[in-house]
Amino acid sequence: MKKYIVIINGKGGVGKDTLCQVIGEKYAVENISSITPIKEIAKIGGWKGTKEDKDRKFLADLKKLFIEYNDLPFLYLKQQMEKFLKDNKKILFVHIREIEEIKKFLEYAKEKEVFCRTLLIVKKEEETKIYGNEADDNVKEYVYDVVYENNMPLKKVKEDFMLFFEKNIIEEK
Repeated sequence: MKKYIVIINGKGGVGKDTLCQVIGEKYAVENISSITPIKEIAKIGGWKGTKEDKDRKFLADLKKLFIEYNDLPFLYLKQQMEKFLKDNKKILFVHIREIEEIKKFLEYAKEKEVFCRTLLIVKKEEETKIYGNEADDNVKEYVYDVVYENNMPLKKVKEDFMLFFEKNIIEEK
């Protein structure tokens, strides 16, 4: 079975999780994020799971510390990718915000000879939003393989994104 890894990125509120769910309606999908182990640690420190700007900055700063300390987010992604390669899922969505972390994961996928594409999701009303942290504010600084503009109502976007995804990710292999 052909497997596809898609590094997905975009500012908060652009619909990344919703679009991953759309693809999951047709394909066996796994959805992981490099922030997951950081969120678990943050909960121990009192973070309540909210997504306010101060929470986003806190998580981004904490993630940066762990990247420098022991590369925990990357180690987590490697572990999850290895599980994906052995299971019956077809598509792995990997949520990574930081440019250097995207590059690192792409290099690892290349070493493993795994097909991997980068996808940026944009939405007009979120274009100018500033979050106050590098992870969110610099998502457009990377040159992605494909960019999807999520500007339609949900009913229309489901069909549109599925067609976009199949044309630009599945057929491009």
